[in-house]
Amino acid sequence: MGTLYRHFPTRADLVVAVYRHQVDAAAQAGPALLRESPSPADALHSWVDIFVDFLVTKHGLADALHDDADGFAILHRYFIDRLVPVCADLLQAAAAGRATVTAYAFLRGIGNLCVGGATPDYRPVQLAHALVEGVLLAAAPTRSR
Repeated sequence: MGTLYRHFPTRADLVVAVYRHQVDAAAQAGPALLRESPSPADALHSWVDIFVDFLVTKHGLADALHDDADGFAILHRYFIDRLVPVCADLLQAAAAGRATVTAYAFLRGIGNLCVGGATPDYRPVQLAHALVEGVLLAAAPTRSR
């Protein structure tokens, strides 16, 4: 316990470290998935799995900082600065440059699906993948009839 408290003197310090670590992991996963996945759409779907898992499991961490408005704002900015560009790259690659929504709006949409967490009757990851499919469908070139 002493080692823990030397590195993280307060609970908020520990929460921030865990949150940043998870944001960094999600940010680093994006480029790796684009390189290693069979297609950009597969990469986006895989990244959405990571993002939804992060949101559902870390929701309480952000709540722990609501007493510290400045700290919460800094952490939220870190989240936006790190994840929006990664999502934008994935989204544009999967939509062949024709995405009809911004990465920020896309992440907000997924975030709103995850607010209540997951239950046996509510699986936000399924809805997030439906959102991905809808965004990709909207970006598909139309066929002449």
